[in-house]
Amino acid sequence: MVPNLDIAFNDAFDKISTLRKAIAPDIMLKFYAYYKQANYGNKFSSTKVSSVRSAFKFNAWVQLNGMSSEEAKKEYIKLAETVLNSKK
Repeated sequence: MVPNLDIAFNDAFDKISTLRKAIAPDIMLKFYAYYKQANYGNKFSSTKVSSVRSAFKFNAWVQLNGMSSEEAKKEYIKLAETVLNSKK
């Protein structure tokens, strides 16, 4: 793991988590998927999907199958920068 990447990823996560303005649902799904891939990789849960929302979240994550943790963190950071810069 790259320490500076981890710091930037955690910083981006904190900023997005505390953002008071609404983010479009499709962008939130991307954040969710990148976060899960960065932290859990391809260890997809085989539990039953209980709602449409959960199904969308799971599907967004599965689409990143094979993406490395580092790449997922970089994509999360890029997306966060885009969102944060557009909310100014």
